[in-house]
Amino acid sequence: MRRVLFCSISLFALAITNAGAADIPPRAAPYKAPAYVAPYYNWTGPYVGIAGGYGWGRSNWESLGSGSGSGGLIGGTLGYNWQAPGTPWVFGLEGDLAWSGIRATTCAGCETRNNWLWTVRGRLGYAMDRVMPYVTGGLAVGNIETSRTGFGTASTTKAGWTLGGGIEAAVAQNWTAKFEYLYVDLGSAGCSAASCGLPSNTDFRAHTLRAGLNFRF
Repeated sequence: MRRVLFCSISLFALAITNAGAADIPPRAAPYKAPAYVAPYYNWTGPYVGIAGGYGWGRSNWESLGSGSGSGGLIGGTLGYNWQAPGTPWVFGLEGDLAWSGIRATTCAGCETRNNWLWTVRGRLGYAMDRVMPYVTGGLAVGNIETSRTGFGTASTTKAGWTLGGGIEAAVAQNWTAKFEYLYVDLGSAGCSAASCGLPSNTDFRAHTLRAGLNFRF
């Protein structure tokens, strides 16, 4: 009888202990700060910049042959980007004016030269945070200067088109750098007998590679 009473008291005490333990709230997990996520770069806004590079191409003269040539370019840039909210698509308008030293000569002593080049282009980019590849195209305007050894020089301003693409990257808070290819076609210009020895037409088409640095407002 004594043994039965002792076992009953022990079981009762164990039940009370377990019930009390069940009422103890669990220990709170240690606080962990949420991971920092850097905000995505937003390309919207105006910008100005400088760009320079190299151009090469070929000029064809009627009845006087053709020749290849090259030269440098350097100038200024002005533009505006708009990034569609919640998307990676960036729409832009960009203009640039550059001094050009591209010239091509033929074996007949004819020379075609471009002294300045102006483009106004639309841009469509795909933003990958701080890096944006893009395509671009639009209007190209420049001069075509023609001359022939022993004769005179003629110069005219021509409007044509340009098409190309590039990649731009944010290198600091307000600074971006770009590398760009453009194909430029200014069409053809006439060269009089006084300038070329006989009436002729010549064209100007060139490939350009440029690097640039822009400041965004």
